[in-house]
Amino acid sequence: MIRGVTLSLREDASLVEAGENALAITGPHARFRMNALTPGLHAAWRQLAAGGASEEDLGDRVFATDGLVERALLRVQLQRCDTLGLLQYALVADARPLAIFVPMRRGFHFSAESVGLDARFRLSRFAYCRRVGQTLMIESPLSAARTILPDGTGAALLAELATPRTSRDLCARTQTTNRAELHEETAQALLTLLSGAGVIAEVDGDGRLREDLDPALVQWEFHDLLFHSRSRLGRHEYAFGGVFPFLGQIPPLPAVKPSISSEIVPLHKPDLALLEQRDPSLSSVLESRASVREYDTVPISDREVGEFLYRTARVRHIREPDASRGWHYQASSRPYPSGGAAHDLELYVTVDRCTGLASGIYHYDPVPHQLRRLAGRTASVERLLRDAQHAAALPSLPQVVIILASRFQRLSWKYRGMAYATTLKNVGVLYQTMYLVATAMGLAPCALGGGDSALFVEAVGTNSLEESSVGEFILGSARPQRT
Repeated sequence: MIRGVTLSLREDASLVEAGENALAITGPHARFRMNALTPGLHAAWRQLAAGGASEEDLGDRVFATDGLVERALLRVQLQRCDTLGLLQYALVADARPLAIFVPMRRGFHFSAESVGLDARFRLSRFAYCRRVGQTLMIESPLSAARTILPDGTGAALLAELATPRTSRDLCARTQTTNRAELHEETAQALLTLLSGAGVIAEVDGDGRLREDLDPALVQWEFHDLLFHSRSRLGRHEYAFGGVFPFLGQIPPLPAVKPSISSEIVPLHKPDLALLEQRDPSLSSVLESRASVREYDTVPISDREVGEFLYRTARVRHIREPDASRGWHYQASSRPYPSGGAAHDLELYVTVDRCTGLASGIYHYDPVPHQLRRLAGRTASVERLLRDAQHAAALPSLPQVVIILASRFQRLSWKYRGMAYATTLKNVGVLYQTMYLVATAMGLAPCALGGGDSALFVEAVGTNSLEESSVGEFILGSARPQRT
């Protein structure tokens, strides 16, 4: 075990009596029971629950009270608890914790092998630091552990590792920056702990990390890998899924956004029974679906826009809350699926050319199936159209751009760890629904891969943290098929 490192039960684990001479540890990942404990072992585990000690001190105390066999048994028990993620490790300097290592899943073993004095280490480009309560925490999507930095000393030393450093370098830097003296042994222990946590790694002679040479890691962006690791289970222990974190604290948003304009544009409602008879088959639509970037000289009509929106995004019915059945918020049924039937997506129809519909931007009201005009051909609307043109590499402005915006709290009120990921999945299934309906109608569809959220907020006037664009879909009239 590294000198200066103490181990203890993690703060969210508890130690309880489990019968005569028996103790049980319960943590976020597992439960561990120990029977027939001798007085020395019982005292050692009490010490681990009360604040901890070094493994060496714990072993010496057990040896003095119980003997050699029990000291060996303590080591086996500690290894088992380490594997179960029930322990945390603290580097103590001048009677204060400098850094605390906490595993975030079972099976993440803390490596106690000290790093070399001449080994150079550097922060991973995937490591990030954030405030949690009164302390700083450093994590990496590449690691299933986190490191708590209780005061500014650890954070200052962490900053030094933006460039390759040895433990001796860290000691020298504390002297030149007038910080408290750092002993070489402590610096070495800190590098060992941070290396075990996966936030730093040893560099080669050119100052490069292994991740800089790994073809898979080189192609990952920081935010993409972080989003992937935290919106899936397996590499963290944070709340995840439909946990309703704000139930009873904040009221949920209604299923349908309140009207934001009094200028109403009625829309055509198609006869679904007739469509069932006339539409091409699903297989035919799937096989012929394609992104179309060229339009007919006659633009799309308001009647076609109305049919398209009715078939893709109208509200079929609303389900009211019923706490006795676990329904804590209004939900709705629409032609496309949505996580938790929450339907966070709002549709904004941005028009360049459409027969029967003036150029401008409109909000789609899915219950009465109508548009509400928000603005005419403003500078923001013009830019939204031109951005879509450039994104799709169109020779001219798109006839209609349907902007998908999310009312984020519709999902974050219920979900933890997966709310935004669910939004993006909702965008995907709505894209596919739009493609299939547009293909069946003989229109020219094209989904876009990105858009300007700030420009959307400017055009519509929403609060970007409450509602902002998450997708764009171009629609137009298709050129007649040549026979």
